[in-house]
This record gives sequence, C-alpha cells and structure tokens, in this order.
Amino acid sequence: MRIPRAAMEAFKSSALISWRSTGKQQQTIARCIEKTGRALHSGDLSTVRIWPELAGTGRYFDFRSLLIPASIDFAEDSPLCTTLRKDGHSVRTVEHLLSALQGTGVDNCRIEIMNSGSDDTSVEVPIFDGSAREWVEAIDQVGLTDAMDCNGRSCDRVSPYLTQPVHVSKGDSVIAAFPANETYISYGIDFPQVSDLSLKWYSSSFCTGSIYSKQIAPSRTFCVYEEVKC
Repeated sequence: MRIPRAAMEAFKSSALISWRSTGKQQQTIARCIEKTGRALHSGDLSTVRIWPELAGTGRYFDFRSLLIPASIDFAEDSPLCTTLRKDGHSVRTVEHLLSALQGTGVDNCRIEIMNSGSDDTSVEVPIFDGSAREWVEAIDQVGLTDAMDCNGRSCDRVSPYLTQPVHVSKGDSVIAAFPANETYISYGIDFPQVSDLSLKWYSSSFCTGSIYSKQIAPSRTFCVYEEVKC
C-alpha cells in the first residue's frame, strides 16, 4: 500500500515518536561493495557501489553527483516500486537494498548508482532475484565497522520509539502499530485470485539478528497478472 503523505507527517511528529539511545554505536560497511544487475522496470543494466560513510551522515544515493537521502521525505508515489526523487532526478526500486541496509545494521553509507540507459534523470536499482538476499550476502561478506564522525569519534545509535497507537488504512490495506518493549510484527496478505497467496500470515519477534537474514531478506517481490496488464 502507499501511505498518504499526511499520515507520514503525522507519524513523524514528536507526539507519536520519542528518540532514544539503543546503547550501541552507529555502523558502516568495512569496505566498498559493488554489484551490477538488470533493472526490473527499465531493463537497463545498473551498477551500484556502496561506500563507507561518517557517523551521522545516514544513508543516501549519489546519482550524477546529486545526493538523494534515503528518507521518506523524498519518497514519491510510483507503481509497483518505491521511488526517491529530488530536484527532478529519481532512483527507483530502492526497497530491497534499503531493507538490507536497515536489516543488517548499516546506519551510514553512500550509494553510488549508474545505469547503461539513455535516461539522464532516472536510474533503477538492480532487481537480482526479486529479494534482498544478494544485498545481505554482499554486506555480510565485507562486514561492518563502527562509524566515526569527522573528529574520529564514535556516535550513539538512536532509534524511534512509538508513544501511542497509530492506525492507517487505504482501500482494503490496513497498518496498525502499538507501543511495545520489543519489535513484534504480524503481517497478512490475501490475493484470492492466486491460490498460493490466499490468506497468508507471518509473525516474528525479531529476537535474533538471523531472523531478518534467513526469513525476511529472501522473501521475493511479486505481482499478479492483472497488475502487469495495467
């Protein structure tokens, strides 16, 4: 589902979120990652290089020297993918890569991206097998290290904590979040036109780091034939 902009802004307000230290240090990758693959929607060959970054920098894309933060502030509505846009330039299908960075604990990195197509204003992240698995494997291969600021000091990692329940709905899609001491996710889908995707549920408490890499990252994106025709 696409969450309305008003709901995004409400969710980020100080009344709903408090930021607290996690007791851990911010992380970045230990060395550069480079991967090349075919883009799903454009068919272009895209190359992504992920570079270590300073603490407090966050995660951002570097496309033709334009820096696009990997932030909800730059998200735009787009069919069948997640797109970030700034100053007329866009990076599409970012969801699997950003999921892998978040799931493996990469707080800071520069994501340099280029493609083989003729479009100078838009680029797309490679799709690979339609999941975050290959990105997770690449991150695990180079490893993580403490991210230092420009003065050579490590920085605390902070995390948002929900202070009151939040409920957002659009069409027949619903998301509800509740304050809790640990992260617990329960997710359901129902595509009656596809027998294998009819009323499926998944729940996890994310109590160990391997939950994401083994159960979430390999989950592959999909669409139904009616969406392809549209």
